[in-house]
Amino acid sequence: MQDDSDKSGGIFDLAERKEGDEQAAHPGGQKLRKLPKRFYKKAEAAPLEDGHTVLLDGKGVKTPSRRALVVPSEALARAMAEEWEAQTEEIDPRVMWLTRLANTALDLVEPRHDTVAEEIVKFGGSDLTCYRAEYPEGLVALQAAHWDPVLNWARDELGAAFVTTSGLIQVPQDADALDRLRRAVTGLDAFRVAALHNMTTLTGSALIALALVRGRMDAEAVHQAAHVEEAWAEQLCGEDEEERIRLETRRSEIADTARFLALLDREPV
Repeated sequence: MQDDSDKSGGIFDLAERKEGDEQAAHPGGQKLRKLPKRFYKKAEAAPLEDGHTVLLDGKGVKTPSRRALVVPSEALARAMAEEWEAQTEEIDPRVMWLTRLANTALDLVEPRHDTVAEEIVKFGGSDLTCYRAEYPEGLVALQAAHWDPVLNWARDELGAAFVTTSGLIQVPQDADALDRLRRAVTGLDAFRVAALHNMTTLTGSALIALALVRGRMDAEAVHQAAHVEEAWAEQLCGEDEEERIRLETRRSEIADTARFLALLDREPV
């Protein structure tokens, strides 16, 4: 029988996986069959020499790869401790978005930082904001309203001029534009790259995601820019309940990732 003192080490990999179960919508989503029982009485944030961590009954939490879960921000550590404290009889990683992103940063991004950054740059090569409708006029105008400011920002702040097209065939982006995007991404630490990668896959746009990381867009603006076609379809056909639920889930995921970024930047109080 495993001693409780070891359970805070990589707790997220204690959940058994079962093919066919619902895929979690969180970073590094897992198919969960059995959730581990809550084994601790108290979760709290604590300072370390090299950052901040979460303690469960005085013992430091570890990532699934058994690394110490150390984050650079006191505010983020406190918020993660609140996630752990909010667990009831079972520990459900699917509702612990901040802890999952921190795990992703330490286990998956930090050891292969440049590789993950390059995956984001590849998204930029076929960025959502660069592929426009030819008609109807209303959709064309809606895309321009949400996407032109993003491309203008990339041009003015990054010096990266991205080309738009209304065709179906992928248009190669200028190597200089992609290189400038690459420099912007590789200059971020592992925690911000983890959030950026997650946001890029949620939105289909490395540029929209980077604008959020840089503080040039908020979560709601990101959600609207990433779902222009869905908004247009709703205007034409009315609200579909299934689609509404999907979009609300996506809105929540975007907001939670934005909160992770905000907590990284927040000064201690």
